[in-house]
This record gives sequence, C-alpha cells and structure tokens, in this order.
Amino acid sequence: MKEMFKNTFILLVITLIAGSLLGVVNENTKGIISAHEAEDKKAAYVEVFKDAKDFKNVDAFMDDMKVNALNNEGFGGVSINELCEAYGASGELLGYVFNVTSHEGYGGDITFTMGLRADGTLNGISILSISETAGLGMEAEKVLKPQFVNRKAEQFVYTKTGAVESNEIDAISGATITTNAITTGVNAGLYYFNKYLGGADYE
Repeated sequence: MKEMFKNTFILLVITLIAGSLLGVVNENTKGIISAHEAEDKKAAYVEVFKDAKDFKNVDAFMDDMKVNALNNEGFGGVSINELCEAYGASGELLGYVFNVTSHEGYGGDITFTMGLRADGTLNGISILSISETAGLGMEAEKVLKPQFVNRKAEQFVYTKTGAVESNEIDAISGATITTNAITTGVNAGLYYFNKYLGGADYE
C-alpha cells in the first residue's frame, strides 16, 4: 500500500511538472505563432493589392444589421473577419481588402483575402487556410484562384460546362462544394462592397 501511494505521488509530481512546462512553452510560442499569422495575413494583403503602399483596418465595419443583411442574401455560411482600406503612394484610397471565411468547405473552413478596387474590379484572392481533399478541393489554389484575377462582376457563378460569360468561374472537377464555398465567399465580399462601400457600375 505504501509503495502504491509513493508511485501515485511520483506520477502526480511528474504530471504537475509536465503541465507547467507545457504551459510555459505554450505561453512562449503563442506570441511567435501570432506574429507569423500576422505576417502571412499582411503578405496576403500585398498579394491581392500589389500597388497599395499602406493598409488600414476599418473598425466596427460589421454589426447585427449587416450580419442579418448578409444572412438574408444567402451568405449565412460566410464570415467577413476583417476589412482594410488600401492606400496608394500619394495617400489615395485605391480600394479594399476583405478577410473572408467560408464555413461551407468540404473539409471545413476556408479563409482567404480578396482585393477589390474602388471601381469594383477584383484584383484576385489569396488563400490563407484550406483543408480540402487532396487532388480535388485542394486544387483551388491552381484552378480557382487564377480565375478571380482582374475580374469585374456584381456576382460570380460557377459552371461545370466551361465558363463563357464574364461572371462565370470554371468549377474544380469533382469538387463542387469547394468551388461553391469560395465563390460564395467572394460574392459575400462583393455584396458588402456594393451595399456599404459605394459599389460600382457594372454596365
């Protein structure tokens, strides 16, 4: 019995020490991880707005009214996480960068940035996080991303039969869910831009 209590005490001490060490490691690496995430996000902003010299976060850009409006327009599965203004070398407003998460990916959330010029032209998207099926949804970087570069449309639709219209996107073969998730996320950003940021002329 004495031996059992002794072993139990030793295990307890080891567990406490291990837990403390893990806590210290977590605390020390949390800042590093956050810094890397911030760097990745800034790089994504630059990727979708190469001529911008400065980015400024727009505070309080989302409220209950806007969330409800997005939901009512069919964007309930999308979160707009951040909105930044993109400025040129002379301090002029060039457009906006949205950080968007679609919660409707096949493998979970898909997060990306999108750069939108003041005239409504979409510079492109930069995928920050995606966990789709290898060889299918993970082809989004190669198949979908290039299709959103320098495009102007009030809303995009995807097709499986070959894009012919200016607002059509070719779906990833065998990955309609991934295609829909990203296209819907882009459309949510476009909707916000057109409703709350002045919009554009699509004639």
